[in-house]
Amino acid sequence: MSLRIVSWNVNSIRQRLDHVARFVAEWQPDVLCLQETKVRDENFPASDLAEMGFTHQVIRGQKAYNGVAILSRLPFEAQDHRIWCSKDDKRHLSVTLAGGSAGPIELHNFYVPSGGPTPDREANDKFGHKLDFLEEMAAWARVHARGRRLLLVGDLNVAPLENDVWNHKRLVRSVGHTPMESERMANLLEAGALTDVGRHFVPPDQPLYTWWGYRFPQSLERNYGWRLDHALASEPLHDALVRMEVVKATRAWEKPSDHVPLLVEIAT
Repeated sequence: MSLRIVSWNVNSIRQRLDHVARFVAEWQPDVLCLQETKVRDENFPASDLAEMGFTHQVIRGQKAYNGVAILSRLPFEAQDHRIWCSKDDKRHLSVTLAGGSAGPIELHNFYVPSGGPTPDREANDKFGHKLDFLEEMAAWARVHARGRRLLLVGDLNVAPLENDVWNHKRLVRSVGHTPMESERMANLLEAGALTDVGRHFVPPDQPLYTWWGYRFPQSLERNYGWRLDHALASEPLHDALVRMEVVKATRAWEKPSDHVPLLVEIAT
């Protein structure tokens, strides 16, 4: 028995609803963690997703920006959220899922700020917000993640390792791949004793991407990718990790999200 959990920045749930339906039909996930839903809660397409089998839903959204959702075929035992950096900008949700004989799994869905165009805290408030957010996540993980069966997923907007981007030397001064952000990701992993699930299954010397930008039309064809989407597993969940897959095919669909689904399978 296993549990299929998918993280996907859909870049507007209403615009990509057909994509979600197609993905669900082909990949049969048990739980969907979505980011950048970009819709107020009252306008969220809850009934459409329930028809796909996700009858258990928790959502936090706002008009046009941000927004997260956890959609499940399985009931939750609990649900919660946290406000980060004193800004209620709809970037986090958590639920507790029954995890079989080994015990429940605490599932956290994050959308970390992108950080704006310039990697300078003084010149760019958005970059400062991003660094503060990652630091607060590490402080939280040090207290909250250790000793629990916990999976943290989402668009963390950091490609921390050299082979998480298509050209490290060219991009090392770009927001999303700077040493400041990579250091904070490393601190988050250390603080929570977390396993980087992507690099657990794909060695760090191999390319691994989840995002291909819109700015360059041939980014997918030329594989100009970044790994911005992550799954991090606590130590008690480590031995239950079965597999991870980046579903790159969705990036080639008509009018796609620039992010693709990240699937993690966990033994129950």
